[in-house]
Amino acid sequence: MEQLPSKPQIRQWLSDNPTLTSKRDIAKAFGIKGGALRIELKRLLKELEDEGALTKTHRSYRDPSALPPVSILRVEAPDTQGDLFARAVEYTGEGVEPRILIITGKDDPALGAGDRILARLEPVGGKDHSYEARLIRKIGSNPIKLLGVFRADHEGGRIIPIDKKNDTEWRVPANATNDARDGELVEAEQSGPRRMGLPTARITARLGDPTGPRAVSLIAIHQHGIPDAFPDKVIAEADAAEPAPLGKREDLRDLALVTIDPVDARDRDDAVLAMPDTDKSNPGGFVVWVAIADVAWYVRPGSELDREARKRGNSTYFPDRVVPMLPDILSGDLCSLHENVDRACMAVRMVFDAHGHKTSHRFTRGIMRSVASLNYAQVQAAIDGRPDTKTEPLLDEVLRPLYAAYDATKHARALRQPLDLDLPERKIVLSDEGKVTSVDFYERFDAHKVIEEFMVQANVAAAEELVRLKRPLLFRVHEEPSPEKLNTLREVAEASGFTLAKGQVLKTAHLNRLLQQAEGTDFDELMNITLLRSMTQAYYNPVNFGHFGLALRNYAHFTSPIRRYSDLIVHRSLISGHGWGDDGLSQADLESLDETAKQISDTERRSMMAERDTTDRYLAAYLSDRVGAAFKGRVSGVQRFGLFVRLDESGADGLVPVRSVGREFFHYDADTQTLTGSETGLSIGVGQRVTVRLTEAAPMTGGLILELLEIEGDALPAGGDGRRRGRGGPRKPGRATARSRAIKRKVHRKRT
Repeated sequence: MEQLPSKPQIRQWLSDNPTLTSKRDIAKAFGIKGGALRIELKRLLKELEDEGALTKTHRSYRDPSALPPVSILRVEAPDTQGDLFARAVEYTGEGVEPRILIITGKDDPALGAGDRILARLEPVGGKDHSYEARLIRKIGSNPIKLLGVFRADHEGGRIIPIDKKNDTEWRVPANATNDARDGELVEAEQSGPRRMGLPTARITARLGDPTGPRAVSLIAIHQHGIPDAFPDKVIAEADAAEPAPLGKREDLRDLALVTIDPVDARDRDDAVLAMPDTDKSNPGGFVVWVAIADVAWYVRPGSELDREARKRGNSTYFPDRVVPMLPDILSGDLCSLHENVDRACMAVRMVFDAHGHKTSHRFTRGIMRSVASLNYAQVQAAIDGRPDTKTEPLLDEVLRPLYAAYDATKHARALRQPLDLDLPERKIVLSDEGKVTSVDFYERFDAHKVIEEFMVQANVAAAEELVRLKRPLLFRVHEEPSPEKLNTLREVAEASGFTLAKGQVLKTAHLNRLLQQAEGTDFDELMNITLLRSMTQAYYNPVNFGHFGLALRNYAHFTSPIRRYSDLIVHRSLISGHGWGDDGLSQADLESLDETAKQISDTERRSMMAERDTTDRYLAAYLSDRVGAAFKGRVSGVQRFGLFVRLDESGADGLVPVRSVGREFFHYDADTQTLTGSETGLSIGVGQRVTVRLTEAAPMTGGLILELLEIEGDALPAGGDGRRRGRGGPRKPGRATARSRAIKRKVHRKRT
């Protein structure tokens, strides 16, 4: 029966059906088919929007009273049942304010009435509350934190910090040990004011054995000097931040922008949208929008936040934690492009022709509202014909045009020939206790490539725009590999049966042809790894030397200002160049641009080393229970002291000491990267298939020591006379005694 619903009925339907929010869905729900009633429905929806009862996003209608997934809450007094509830500080909706239940964790600090907290919200239905909140941190409190080994005594115990720069012990009262055992690695925080004697701390987390997996990332953080605690002034400045107003910004809230990230993403700093170009002069072309979080609005030049962000340079990612560049209230809330929440952004509108060539771009500073927060697997499933309730309404108007635009850009990419490396990324899976349960590889979807391509295009547009405006910036520079590294690559290729021509100006197309030769062979992964190792390290520089790997003349990082300081510099330069505000590049920024480039290049390398060391330690911890087991692998490197083997199962790298190979002396040839037996003539080189036995796994160092069992399916030849030569060989009887007597005779002195 066709019947026009009332306003309360519409609001109730949208509340009960958050995935069916388009005008078509509402009309279908109430059986509206006639043209006159559809017009009346449209009028009702417009009235609700004008009254502030609904918010229109693209073609969907949502309740403006819905809270963002990360919010600031004020804790209320416990109720009669002892449950702790809170109210949203920034709630602007009408009607009954949502009731929020706080779910406390075992190690959460005590909360009292009036405390302000940053929390993650999850909507719930059918209960006496609308949301459940889990604490991220208390606002306004920033206690000193430390990491160390707990030593128990009759009064509680002490914590010995693992940081070499801090040798001050901390006293732990008996009621603050959290049942920690002697010798455990613990996290702690200051529990009282500093007085005479040792400072006092309370243990907040027990991490178990210092050599255990949960301690790995913390040890790397301290080992590499990565700042993991924000100063009080930084926290206070972040807590005082408020959402950016519309002001003179361009209103982009009608654009159906979506964020697509990993399923466990903690921050969302980029959103995308693609649509066919309606301009008749560009048949088959596309318009692509890329919107990036406007971090520059919150992190002003010379502020405490700015100084701390510059010091950190970037966020550092570990399997079990993230050390962010910005405090949670910014990285996880105000600067994160959550769905259905107004957020300040820097956006670029790019126009591509039918063959994927960018013909124009335009930058703007605006306010956006993401219509959905999606993950890569979810998007790919929708494109492959398996949409869920969230992606189905977006499939035709948002997702398919995005893939169509990407298909167009593939033509231009093929002509440009960027380096086409294919290296699977290892995924370390941890249990709730922090132990490694498995080592997998991340599944790679076309959805990843779609986002990567448009981020690259946005970065190119930013660099080109600032070059056009003649504004200073930090380029992302990647220079050609050195002749020495190219020679090594060429030798490995030849040893594997492939060719890399000499005597020509090296282009990425030549390297891609080498990878194509290896594709589908046993040497595929080896050639990818070797080629990657031959590349120079990319870095930041105010002077542009181009980007060799991407085959681009102008390239700058623009798309991740939440986690990279370089992107913040580029944003500020765009603000200054377009006159968008007083938060652009300061004079101090301009004067220290060279120093900043070196600083953030160094912090990037520091993070990469910490992440790599952590991965190695996790792998060593994972394999420590399998010492004595045999593994298949491939020789990935050869040095005078031994050979490196990459294990097939886990991707871990281990060392086979040359002294443990066979019973003969091995000659090392640096040019061919081979070890050759002096008696048997056995040649060991890069790329050979081997079987090895794991003899040692050290989680504290991440080292794996292997024993070589087979090469290309054949057992090692005996060689030699059965006696080990060099260090570790058996001594002749009585040799030590004779040597001792000789030394005594030599040092004897007689007084005269």
